[in-house]
Amino acid sequence: MQVQIHDKKVASAVSSAEREGIVRAVLDEVRPNLKRDGGDCELIEIDGNKIIVKLTGACVLCKLASATLEGIQARLIERLGEFVRLIPSAGAAKVRH
Repeated sequence: MQVQIHDKKVASAVSSAEREGIVRAVLDEVRPNLKRDGGDCELIEIDGNKIIVKLTGACVLCKLASATLEGIQARLIERLGEFVRLIPSAGAAKVRH
């Protein structure tokens, strides 16, 4: 999947490629727990300090989805060393064949 990265002048010690790598690594770390419960989280776009993701599967209707997103956001802030906003993308999950 191609992810759009918009470079806004955000003070950061990491390049766009490193930033995307860190974001993907954090999502990969939490993915086994999400999949165990029938869900997943996909990276859609990185736009400055906004990281847009799409929750899929069981995560779409889960009452704890906001807590999951908060946990992922906290890990991203810790790893990137700067404040970022994790924004869930609206819309239904795509069906994969």
